[in-house]
Amino acid sequence: MSESDIVTFGETMLRLSPPGNERLENADEFEVRAAGAESNVAIAASRLGASATWLSKVPETALGRRVVGELRGHGIETDVVWSHRGRQGTYYLEHAGKPRGTNVIYDRDDTAISTAEAREFDIDRIQDAKVFFTTGITPALSSTLRDTTLNLLKAARKGGTTTAFDFNFRRKLWSPDEARETLTRLFPGIDVLVIAARDARTVLGFEGDPRQLAHKLGSQYDFTTVVVTRGSEGAVGWHDSVVHDHDAYETDTIDPIGTGDAFTGAFIARRLDGDNVPTALEYAAATASLKRTIPGDVALVTADEVETVVSEQSEEISR
Repeated sequence: MSESDIVTFGETMLRLSPPGNERLENADEFEVRAAGAESNVAIAASRLGASATWLSKVPETALGRRVVGELRGHGIETDVVWSHRGRQGTYYLEHAGKPRGTNVIYDRDDTAISTAEAREFDIDRIQDAKVFFTTGITPALSSTLRDTTLNLLKAARKGGTTTAFDFNFRRKLWSPDEARETLTRLFPGIDVLVIAARDARTVLGFEGDPRQLAHKLGSQYDFTTVVVTRGSEGAVGWHDSVVHDHDAYETDTIDPIGTGDAFTGAFIARRLDGDNVPTALEYAAATASLKRTIPGDVALVTADEVETVVSEQSEEISR
């Protein structure tokens, strides 16, 4: 395998969703797609020109092979530990508008990745990359993965690889207190933090608007860069003690799942390409807006499409 610009680590599930807004309890058919935050980020970064590899532990089963095959089909490399123990994680997604709302049901107990240890992986692959990325979802899956995530971040840092981390708190996986205790232990090994404003408040107990949150996080934990996302209002990025602001682009939402991953993957790709933080935020917002028009978790966008969104927005502002 060749060296990659970005290596990501985490579980990719199979997403099963009934067509349209059908209820799960009444469904007689399901659409099946591979879906996972870390592989979503790798694919988005790849779509914008970065070479990307997804690192994981996967069951040696038909379902495990289904996941790996689909990810390879999206143009990223996969470097997996095949396991004869553990199962393939899944989640069920029921789409709906207000007041019912979209519902997610996880089925992730006893999965192969929950037993993954750092010693099982090719550390050179991480240390040869420019960026190593993972999320707060991974250490939520097992006590073993809490140690593994910490050890892989340390190994990346030791090799001079930039570490990027999406806080990505999932209440259905653990409590705010559990997340805070575990994830703040990882902070000393992280260079670039991406976090939702709501998570900074709910889990970390920070107060203030997104700009204040970004500055407080960057100052308190000595990150190189902090990106605070704020949903439909865009994101702010803190770097070199300066906070940069970018609004979200207008979009028609077909499927919002994976929007944050598309944003993060694009942001990392553009930073790898030499863009400054404001420009990277611009391209990340454009990629996120395009993702919302696409079914599934993956941002199947092209660099030209992203450029078009950015250019059209720039023209509109200049009028």
